[in-house]
Amino acid sequence: MQISNQNSGISSLARQNILEKANQAFSGGEKAEDFSKKINDAINSVADSQNKASEITKDYELGKETDLTKVIMQQQISSIAFQMTLNVRNKVLSSYKDIMNMPV
Repeated sequence: MQISNQNSGISSLARQNILEKANQAFSGGEKAEDFSKKINDAINSVADSQNKASEITKDYELGKETDLTKVIMQQQISSIAFQMTLNVRNKVLSSYKDIMNMPV
């Protein structure tokens, strides 16, 4: 029960963090370079999260890390971040296809 409550907390925290970054990226008056830099930073953040999850899992398997909840939490954070990134990518591709199919 406690783990599921923690997972829902992670989910909302991850969503809130990604939404804040998206709002900052889409705020008016920013240059294209700033937007691409922020997208790059967001993708790097997801990659870092996955690397941390991989490392802490390896440490747990080797006996260096003893807190299983910490390992599971990091894996959930990594999974949610990746799922959100994948969903954003799918929406962007879908929007691109819609724009390309518009009559001119």
